[in-house]
Amino acid sequence: MNGENYIRFDWAMKRLLRNKANYVVLEGFLSSLLGKNFKIHRFLESESNQENEDDKYNRVDILAESEDEQLCIIEVQNSREHTYFHRMLYGVSKAITEYIGLGKPYEAVRKVYSINIVYFELGQGKDYVYHGKTEFIGEHEPHDILKLSIRQNEKFFGIKDKDLKLRKSPGDLFPEYYILRVNDFDKVATTPLDEWIEFLKTGSISSEATAAGLPEARERLRVDSLSLEDKQAYYRHLEAVRHMKSLFDTSRDEGYQDGLMEGRAEGRAEGEKEKALNIALKLLAFNTPIDIISQSTGLTVEEIKKLKQ
Repeated sequence: MNGENYIRFDWAMKRLLRNKANYVVLEGFLSSLLGKNFKIHRFLESESNQENEDDKYNRVDILAESEDEQLCIIEVQNSREHTYFHRMLYGVSKAITEYIGLGKPYEAVRKVYSINIVYFELGQGKDYVYHGKTEFIGEHEPHDILKLSIRQNEKFFGIKDKDLKLRKSPGDLFPEYYILRVNDFDKVATTPLDEWIEFLKTGSISSEATAAGLPEARERLRVDSLSLEDKQAYYRHLEAVRHMKSLFDTSRDEGYQDGLMEGRAEGRAEGEKEKALNIALKLLAFNTPIDIISQSTGLTVEEIKKLKQ
C-alpha cells in the first residue's frame, strides 16, 4: 500500500468507475492516452462483465460507448498469458459483431479502441506504451499510404476539404490497439500519460500530477472512502493478486534455475512444467476456476482436471 492509500485501478473499474459521477476519471485517462476526448455515454456488457465476481482477480475489463457511438475496451491483466494477443483480437472482433444491428449497412460498424494495461512482460520491446493501427502501404511504393476518397472523407468524417494531407486513411475506421506495459515504466513522469502510468504502476498520485482525471481520482479513489463491505472485498482482491504474482515470480525463477542446472533446453522446459503443475495444485486448493488456472499457467484443461483426480 502507498501513503495516499488509493484503490488499484482494476478494482476501481469493477466498482467505482462505472458510476456516472466518476466517468470523469476514465475520460481523463482516455484523453491522456488517445490524445482526444472520449466522452463516455454508457457501459456495455463485455466478456468479463458476465463472469462471476470472484473469478476476476486476475483480469477485469469494461466496454465503454462514447457519445458518438465509438467503443472502447479497457482491460487490465495481472498475470502472464501467452495467448493474450489473440484475446485482444477476439475481444475487438466480438465487440464489432455484437454491437451492429441486424441488417445494418457496413458503414454502421463501430470504431473500436482496445486498451490493454498489462502487469507482465507481453512480447519483447524497449518501450512501455505501444500503439497498433492498420495502414495500407504501397507494395511497390512503400511511402504511399492509401487514403480515403474525397467522398468517403465527407461521408464518414464530415471533411469536405480536397487537400490530400487532410484526408483520413482506412486505419481511422479500423480498430486501434494500445498496450501499456506498466511494469516497464521507470521514468520521472513528465507528461499526462506518464502521470497516469505512474499511478497504474505504483498506486500513487503525485501532488504535482495534473493529468486530466487524476485530480478526481485523488479525491474519489481513496480506500478510506469505501464502505466496510467494499473495503474487505478490496483487501481480499489485493491478497489474491499478490498471491498470484508471488506464485508466478517463484515459478519463473525456479523453473529457469532448474533448467540451468540441467544445462539443456529440455531441463528448462521440464522445470517450467513442474512449477506450473505445482501452481495449479495450489490454485485448485483455493477453488480457483479451471479456465482461470489454464490461462494463468499455460496448462490445458485436461491436464488440470487430471490433478483433481
